[in-house]
Amino acid sequence: MIIDCHGHFTTAPPQLARWRDRQVAAIGDSPQDAPDPDDLVITDEDLRQAIEGNQLRLMDERGSDLTIFSPRASFMAHHIGDFQVSSTWARICNELAHRVSTLYPDRFAMGAMLPQSPGVDPATCVPELRRAVEELGAVTVNLNPDPSGGRWTAPPLTDRSWYPVYEAMVAYDIPAMIHVSTSCNPAFHTTGAHYLNADTTAFMQLIQGDLFADFPTLRFVIPHGGGAVPYHWGRFRGLAMALGKPDPETLLDNVFFDTCVYHQPGIDLLTQVIPSRSVLFASEMIGAVRDIDPRTGHHFDDTKRYVDATPHLSDEERAAVYSGNALRVYPRLATRLAAAGR
Repeated sequence: MIIDCHGHFTTAPPQLARWRDRQVAAIGDSPQDAPDPDDLVITDEDLRQAIEGNQLRLMDERGSDLTIFSPRASFMAHHIGDFQVSSTWARICNELAHRVSTLYPDRFAMGAMLPQSPGVDPATCVPELRRAVEELGAVTVNLNPDPSGGRWTAPPLTDRSWYPVYEAMVAYDIPAMIHVSTSCNPAFHTTGAHYLNADTTAFMQLIQGDLFADFPTLRFVIPHGGGAVPYHWGRFRGLAMALGKPDPETLLDNVFFDTCVYHQPGIDLLTQVIPSRSVLFASEMIGAVRDIDPRTGHHFDDTKRYVDATPHLSDEERAAVYSGNALRVYPRLATRLAAAGR
């Protein structure tokens, strides 16, 4: 079985974006001027059309069996509006991801976004986290380390203000994917700079702190191959030594990197530097990079080709990357699959 741990609803029906435009336009007006979530009408047929010719078609063509599917990362846009805006928006987006996972239960498992807002206590996200797990069947959440959208006003992930979220994650035995959203800072391109900066920054924050002493079962997935981390592994080892911290490899029982790296040398380096037990298959298909690579004739985000071809994995290790590791990191997914006899 091949489990893609990183999928977003980037092809949502256009009604969703139109409703969001209305919500954003009403920010600062009287509350009664905000659009009603019930005004958003998306039918099951709309969802099927959005999925079957896009993610589902590519999953079949590329050979992946199941995708962990969350709301579109760039649409989270936590820096827009206040907590109430983010809360309403998160509920809508989470319910759509849930509906996709219900329409295609053998192919999609839901991941949830959180209603984060700059300067707002992360504990305010816990009710939506609980709802997503208990009512919608979420197997993971996306956690934005920078709700300010490229301004980096939030405390590091090791700060105790995040602890209520971590306590809920541990109680439900779910991981979080560390994933920022749209950059509102023109110095940082959203997907080319901000995403990769955040991946790297999150890992350095974890080196500087001692988070897993307080939460030994807490699990994070750092996407996009870990940003700069594998490429600069020696730098992080050296910095950890200088700071009197343990070797970064000690983090790899709690921190996992995905394979959203869009060329063969990148996957080769990732699988050579990072132990296979800490690598999860992912593609983020129909995401940041959607074109065909003229050098290979294949889509950049067809990452299975790279994982198949890398010489740094044995057959056993490759099987772990494709599914075994995901079943450890996402135990609620493992339980669901076992109940379905898969």
